[in-house]
Amino acid sequence: MSLGPKHTKRAAYIGYLTQALTINFVPLLFITFTNIYDISLAKISLLIAVSFTTQLLTDAFEAKFASRLNTRATIITAHILAVAGITGYAYLPDILPSHFLGLLICVVLSAVGAGIIEVLISPIVEACPTDGKSAQMSLLHSFYSWGQAAVVLLSTVFFHFIGIEHWRILSCLWAIIPALGAIAFAAVPIYSLEGDGENKTENTDSRSKHSSLLKSSAFVLFFILMLCAGAAEQAMSQWASTFAESGLGVSKAFGDLLGPCAFAILMGSARVIYAKFSEKFDLRRFIIVSSVLCVLSYFIAALSPNPVVSLVGCALCGFSVGIMWPGTYSLATQTIKGAGMRMFALLALGGDLGCVAGPSLAGWVAGFFGDDLKISFLLSAIFPLTIIVILLCQGRKRKNKTS
Repeated sequence: MSLGPKHTKRAAYIGYLTQALTINFVPLLFITFTNIYDISLAKISLLIAVSFTTQLLTDAFEAKFASRLNTRATIITAHILAVAGITGYAYLPDILPSHFLGLLICVVLSAVGAGIIEVLISPIVEACPTDGKSAQMSLLHSFYSWGQAAVVLLSTVFFHFIGIEHWRILSCLWAIIPALGAIAFAAVPIYSLEGDGENKTENTDSRSKHSSLLKSSAFVLFFILMLCAGAAEQAMSQWASTFAESGLGVSKAFGDLLGPCAFAILMGSARVIYAKFSEKFDLRRFIIVSSVLCVLSYFIAALSPNPVVSLVGCALCGFSVGIMWPGTYSLATQTIKGAGMRMFALLALGGDLGCVAGPSLAGWVAGFFGDDLKISFLLSAIFPLTIIVILLCQGRKRKNKTS
């Protein structure tokens, strides 16, 4: 059977399912780890910090060396690392002298795999010789959302019917997904982006393009857009469950279903809707409207006196942020021609910086105001507001140039 672009895209979908798995599965086991391994919450927090830091370092490494690496070998390695990390949770903490060291190794392996996937999957799909690039990018990123929702829902079902004590079995079962991804990427065609081929052989030219990209005012704005997109998404995603349980006083199960789970489903829905009707929408306007909706959703979550309405605001935020990340990728490729893999790596770095900055700022502000996440959500509206301002200013500059 002849394999073509559609098979490459399907492999990429598995890649984003893998990334969602590596990021969202282990947090479901944090309380279990504290119970069976006698690990403090402070050390659990350290695992989270190490995971984010490792992904950022991986992004930075890829940004510098992406054009010199073999894309196929690197993306296969990412999936193998994800398999090693996810299955490692089932045995490494038990066989090593330190339980925490075992968990730490698994976190690093999974985070490196997730970081590579974040950098490479989008340009792999962008390079496919197909039409409707922005629609394809939006559909691709929806698979992260579906993966996030599936991991939470299916893991919850497993824990309820099979038992939380059998979590090691589930860990091994989940590893089937990245294993399939490694096999898929060994077979499907990998296409090159414009600007990548020459970079692999001309290191001096590569360095000059890297420098010129960083000095480009257009790229700097897209980097800020990615940072704000990641911050707007994760400030709500990371704190929705805690906000529902402690701030609104609803049960954890109810809060998780109407909070982070609904957030993920609506985020994926927004990406699918744009992919379906992309020809009818102007991408820049779609992002602006979504950002306005994001501001409103943060205000609803923070200011509504009704807990259910607040949770609706949390879920609505998922829909509003859906287009921000993939949409920024698409706008950047339309504006900056021939930047190649390096631009995607640097934009991924910006997005992941936002994923750290958003929830961290929200947590710090909440702590300063007596653990009041409502104030944090009000402040977090600054991220979508920044996106609105940047895109409106870009739009005015484009009009001035054409007039």
